[in-house]
Amino acid sequence: MAGTTRVELTGIRVFARHGVLPAERRSGQEFVVDVRCGITHPEGDDIGLTVDYAALAQRVHDLVAADPVDLIETVADRVARDCLSLARVSWVEVTVHKPQAPMPVPVADVAVTVRHVRGDDV
Repeated sequence: MAGTTRVELTGIRVFARHGVLPAERRSGQEFVVDVRCGITHPEGDDIGLTVDYAALAQRVHDLVAADPVDLIETVADRVARDCLSLARVSWVEVTVHKPQAPMPVPVADVAVTVRHVRGDDV
């Protein structure tokens, strides 16, 4: 009987140029991404039966670094949709942190979380 396994990558750091303000696009800043994926539990001790964590981290990094957009909601959705395209992934939750977001008051972090489930309208 196959169970479900949750794979987590937390704290993927990426320098990118996302943001609404021209200064954010010009200067860029660090974003931090957390990814949680549900996969069918591997029925053996073979990396081909799971998600390759190193490849997933690189994939997430490259997606976040590419093509600047205004909203971190868009970044999170882009990463979630890509992760869900992997055959073994049944659901994904992506949090994009923007710790240096320009804010009118001091905040420790700004973050957005997106969740997609295979079979939902994504």
